[in-house]
Amino acid sequence: MATSKPSIPKGTRDFGPLQSARRSYIIEIIKKNFGKYGFNQIETPAMEQLSVLTGKYGDEGDQLLFKILNSGDYLKKTSTEDYAKGSPHMLNLISEKGLRYDLTVPFARFVVQNQHDISFPFKRFQVQPVWRADRPQKGRYREFYQCDADIVGSDSLWNEAELTLLIHDVYKALKYDGFVLKINHRELLNELARYVGLTGKEMPFCITIDKLDKVGADKVQEELLAQGANEGKLRAVINLFEQSANNSTKIELFKELIGENKGTTELLAYFDYLDRTGTKNLQIELDLSLARGLTYYTGIIFEVKATDVQIGSITGGGRYDNLTGVFGLEGISGVGISFGLDRIYDVLEEKNLFPESLTKSADVLIAHFDQECFLHGIGLLNQLRNAGIRAEIFPDTAKIKKQFNYADKNAIPYVLVVGTDEIAKKEYSFKNMRDGNQEMLSIESVVTRLHPKI
Repeated sequence: MATSKPSIPKGTRDFGPLQSARRSYIIEIIKKNFGKYGFNQIETPAMEQLSVLTGKYGDEGDQLLFKILNSGDYLKKTSTEDYAKGSPHMLNLISEKGLRYDLTVPFARFVVQNQHDISFPFKRFQVQPVWRADRPQKGRYREFYQCDADIVGSDSLWNEAELTLLIHDVYKALKYDGFVLKINHRELLNELARYVGLTGKEMPFCITIDKLDKVGADKVQEELLAQGANEGKLRAVINLFEQSANNSTKIELFKELIGENKGTTELLAYFDYLDRTGTKNLQIELDLSLARGLTYYTGIIFEVKATDVQIGSITGGGRYDNLTGVFGLEGISGVGISFGLDRIYDVLEEKNLFPESLTKSADVLIAHFDQECFLHGIGLLNQLRNAGIRAEIFPDTAKIKKQFNYADKNAIPYVLVVGTDEIAKKEYSFKNMRDGNQEMLSIESVVTRLHPKI
């Protein structure tokens, strides 16, 4: 009987040795920089209580939550008709948990539950997968990793400045400079919403503005007018968004239209902190249309865009003043950023920025002619590994050509061949797979040759 070919769910992926090595490369660079800035690692469960997740991401985010069905009696107690209709009662009855949508809300829950065991300000980083029931497309997956760094328990704008420097250090270490860090302030957007006549509708205004680069200004204006915006004032706001000017000039243009507010004051302080660090060539652009649709942001928001690759944001984040308040711990402000591992991978792959060394599984392969040579090779293998050299021995007795092909396919740069004559002389054929050069060396000379390359 014919069997169907196995498959994996849409929006998920397998990762082979090369992909896994490249992902680990990105993660290790990000984690190294997190440590450099004083962040400590935590982990939270893949699933959370549904009550923890719902109501934190807006209506659109709630619709993208993966809900986990309870087993057993719950399904039996629900009629087939209700199940078929997918009624809200049905969903509430059989779903008490969900896969985490991001790492920030679970982190807020963690802070509340562990508030007596941590000291504030608390700086944590987290590298784990999240899940969203989104439509899969390039750069958008249903299962993907986030690499988050957050600081809670401090109102200081120095935290925003530090995260900005951290972002630049990560991309510098990844050798990628084709990006721009866009920033804005949620209070500026709230004021603009009120200016156009959408008082009380600030969040829908932000969600609509967030679509500007996806659907264009005409469609955004159409949606905002339908929400009740004043047409003339809305045109003035769109014109403000389209202004090409430096960051300080954009703040002044905003103040001319709206006036000074908390947002302009904090942005000026943020830029002042960065100036005082003396850091040069920061790739920061104040984008007054940047909204980021998540409801919990309250202050400065961040978004890193690739300027030379067609893909969505590759890093994002912002200030959230009272996210822990929904869990009963009031007055704890926080700010954080999230690196999108999967999108960063796509960017580095397209720009050919991964080191070639990631493709090799070992530094040297020990090849052999027969069982006697294999047994001798085991001793050599131990010497190489004790010297810190990544080495392996071909496990089967096979033709030498097959063993060399194995080394070639696995990008192993050197092959040490053990034969009867080599055992007698204690010198072994040592071949460079890149240039084909071959010489006779003792195992001590092989160690010396390879050790500087580790």
